[in-house]
Amino acid sequence: MEMEFTARQVKISRALRTQAEEGLQRIARILGKGTHASITFSAQRHVQIVELIVKGRLLKLAAAGKADTLESALRQAIAHAEHQAQRYRDRRLVSKRLPKEEKVLTALPVARPKARVSPAAEAGEDGQGRARAKARTSIAVHSFPAKPAVVEPHIVKNGEAVALRPMTIEEAVKDAEFRDRDLLIFRNASGDVFVLHRRRDGQMELVEIP
Repeated sequence: MEMEFTARQVKISRALRTQAEEGLQRIARILGKGTHASITFSAQRHVQIVELIVKGRLLKLAAAGKADTLESALRQAIAHAEHQAQRYRDRRLVSKRLPKEEKVLTALPVARPKARVSPAAEAGEDGQGRARAKARTSIAVHSFPAKPAVVEPHIVKNGEAVALRPMTIEEAVKDAEFRDRDLLIFRNASGDVFVLHRRRDGQMELVEIP
């Protein structure tokens, strides 16, 4: 896994670098080969900030951590990014198509009743008075699986998906990643309304409401 470290007004110690490498290796095992990560360490007054961006073949993760120390901020950012990677892996496993159900034999073969023997056949030329019975034919009965019942969705009201202050698209993406939300409705400085949501493939999609 390729890693890139950037320090702004702070110093990256060897222990801090080791902590970051161990956390990023866990994320790389989830996302697979070809993963690239960049970590930026900075400070604003008394707050230490760590910004983490991980790029995979089909996914881009962004996470941030703020704390009194760089170790705590890095721990928050890695935990947030690892949680996003696990959610992406779980969505891919669920989205895989299941094999179709095969037809199940639920009943035994049904045999036709014996045909009645006519009187002329009873008095046959052989004199035995017996008619040869027709061979039985077996019919297999198959039943198809019933259609699954349609379950009405459970709707829960939530007002946290609406941003209260105007923000740019970049700020909205960072805010959605920081809150770990798949949907965010926000306005820009001009008053235009946008909807930012995460698709099943993990990519963020922006929808402009006319």
